[in-house]
Amino acid sequence: MSHTPADLPRRLWLRSLSGAALAAALALPAVAHHGWSWAEDGNSELRGEIVAAKLGNPHGELTLNVDGVRWIVEVGQPWRHERIGLKDEMLVKGVTLSVAGHRHADPKKKVFKAERVFIDGQKFDLYPDRD
Repeated sequence: MSHTPADLPRRLWLRSLSGAALAAALALPAVAHHGWSWAEDGNSELRGEIVAAKLGNPHGELTLNVDGVRWIVEVGQPWRHERIGLKDEMLVKGVTLSVAGHRHADPKKKVFKAERVFIDGQKFDLYPDRD
C-alpha cells in the first residue's frame, strides 16, 4: 500500500494519539496509589515516635511506633516539605510527633496519609487546601 504526502499528517496524528493513550494507561496505577481514594474520609490523629524514615519522591514515609503498633505514615514530597519549612533532619529516628490526616480505609492496614505534622508544638501544613 502506498501513502501519499496527504496521508502523512493523519498518520502522525494517529501515532501521537496512540502514544498518548498508552502513556495514560501506564500512568494509571501510579495515580491510583498516590491519590486519596484508599483512605477513609474522616480525619484522624496519631502520635508516636519515628522508628524509621524514608524521605524523597514520590512521597516520604515515616514508620511510627504508636502505643506499640507500627504505622506507615505518608508525608509530602521534598518540594512540599521545603515550601513549609519541614526539614529532613526534623523527621529522624527518635523524634516524637503527631500527624493529622486520614487512616487507610481497611482498618487492618496501619497506613496513614498525613495532611499536617506537629513537632514540638509547631504545625507543618502539608496540604493547606484540605480539611
